[in-house]
Amino acid sequence: MTKRRALGKGLSALIPEDPLTSARDPRFLECPIEAIEPNPYQPRQHFQGPELEELVRSVKAKGIVTPLLVSRTEEGFQLIAGERRWRAAQRAGLQTVPVVVRETTPIESLELALVENIHRKDLNPIEEATAYQKWMEDGQITQSVLAKALGRERSTITNLLRLLKLPPPLQQDLIDGRLSTGHGRVLAGIKERREQQRLRDLIIKNDLSVRQAEALAKKGRGPAPTKSKPAERDAYLHSLAEDLKRSLGTKVAIKQKGRGGRITIYYYSDDELGRLLDRLT
Repeated sequence: MTKRRALGKGLSALIPEDPLTSARDPRFLECPIEAIEPNPYQPRQHFQGPELEELVRSVKAKGIVTPLLVSRTEEGFQLIAGERRWRAAQRAGLQTVPVVVRETTPIESLELALVENIHRKDLNPIEEATAYQKWMEDGQITQSVLAKALGRERSTITNLLRLLKLPPPLQQDLIDGRLSTGHGRVLAGIKERREQQRLRDLIIKNDLSVRQAEALAKKGRGPAPTKSKPAERDAYLHSLAEDLKRSLGTKVAIKQKGRGGRITIYYYSDDELGRLLDRLT
């Protein structure tokens, strides 16, 4: 039960907050950076880009503010969470980094790495779906148990796992950001590969919204409608809310009134409020 509560709160529940207390804690230490090896269960596979370069500059200026989470091995230490910070520290030329040592099983290592990526930095939808699939297989758990552990709707887990049934070229479109998760869900609902590819090309060529793609998928052919019925609009807003929920790692509701409306973002602790504020600002 304690582990599940920690997962729900994110890694802040596992890392000491007071640096003076941390320094006296045998689990907290300054570790030589070369003594740390990457996490083989890391769900995030893409670490390059301007965001990593920005983190490198921050590390050069301020060092590593939040300790890495590691476990002991016979050779040294293995990362559980914090690989972006570890990579940035290497590129910034640091010799040591602060770490918190925690003993874990392989499945717990996957869980904690996945939770950190959800709370701190987006996984692309294929990375997230692959991590969910591995968690279920290695932990021998159901979608319902996984959804409860992550504090998510089972339908969210189900929809993400369906993306893994897409052919590799369409999965790559999701990884590269050419298609959104919502577009991927629409394409995953089409059985015929040729029709999947045809709709994919239309989405990219005409910059179709998820709602427009859904309308084309239902109709089978023809131009996308310019107006939608209320039920279709509700489904579209629900799809957008699910995308925001996955991106922010918390419940999101979208309500439309006339041409405007409101977006409600929920939080369940002061730590989560701070995380959301950091993310949004």
